[in-house]
Amino acid sequence: MLASFLSVTQNLGLPVLGLLVGIEALGVPLPGETAVIFAGLAANQGRLSIVAVIVVAAGGAIIGDNIGFVIGRRGGRALLERPGRFAEERRRVLEIGDPFFERHGPKAVFLGRWITGLRVWTSWLAGASDMRWPTFMLWNALGGTAWAASVALAAYYGGTGVEQVFSKIGLYGGITAGVLVVLAVVYVRRRLKQRRAVAPDRDGA
Repeated sequence: MLASFLSVTQNLGLPVLGLLVGIEALGVPLPGETAVIFAGLAANQGRLSIVAVIVVAAGGAIIGDNIGFVIGRRGGRALLERPGRFAEERRRVLEIGDPFFERHGPKAVFLGRWITGLRVWTSWLAGASDMRWPTFMLWNALGGTAWAASVALAAYYGGTGVEQVFSKIGLYGGITAGVLVVLAVVYVRRRLKQRRAVAPDRDGA
């Protein structure tokens, strides 16, 4: 299975890599990070240039995220606030997203690149939460470049080790691991929020 992925990566080349990463960053759940991993493995085998892989992946991530930011800014809030099914849940996203991006916006934009799920929706939420575009652009560029370099170089230098991991756990195992990371982050955030809610009550008592 891994050999077939590498063959596809080599044959389709860098444009498809940039397209997959860019569309994922735009808000469509495609395997952009997986594409970077296999491109890094292909570079390890001399089929692609690792510098080109990093540049294309970073470019796709940055461009896609900025398009997603514009979409979130122009239509994301209206979509989340419109009445209808799941209206309460959608409003809750803004209730959480607005103060979160006001306090932790740059960190969320930068670190969100490495978190499955958050990587797909960060740009939308940042735009819908009225985060300043220059701030988003700066931290998104830093995060996109660091993410592309770290993922591609991990695959490039890991080589056979990365190949063995994928052969053992498979693609679905990697997806499961990403989901577990997201759940862990959500759990920690909820615990912190609960502690902050309890602290004022203790002070008042």
